[in-house]
Amino acid sequence: MTAGLYLFAALAEILGCFAFWAWWKQGASALWLVPGVLALAAFASALALTPPDQAGRSFAAYGGVYICASLGWLWLAEGEIPRASDLIGAGLALAGALVILSGAVRAG
Repeated sequence: MTAGLYLFAALAEILGCFAFWAWWKQGASALWLVPGVLALAAFASALALTPPDQAGRSFAAYGGVYICASLGWLWLAEGEIPRASDLIGAGLALAGALVILSGAVRAG
């Protein structure tokens, strides 16, 4: 369940941030901000449901998932294939997230 929450949070955050990016950087209509704000609210709500008792620990563990999801967005939505260095960095970040979560689960 935790992995699903983090994945949902990452997708919502990326979609929300992309809506703002499209408006600000690509000249999209200001109406893009409405689903952007809703997506960012969904992101915050999902992240608040994750198990760690401390927000900072939950956010730190989420960071690894977000990095991986962002590279997925880079590839699938933007058509840019991640480099080997991107994948290695994402793997390290995800491994760090797993270490953080394993400590939080054992302590809780």
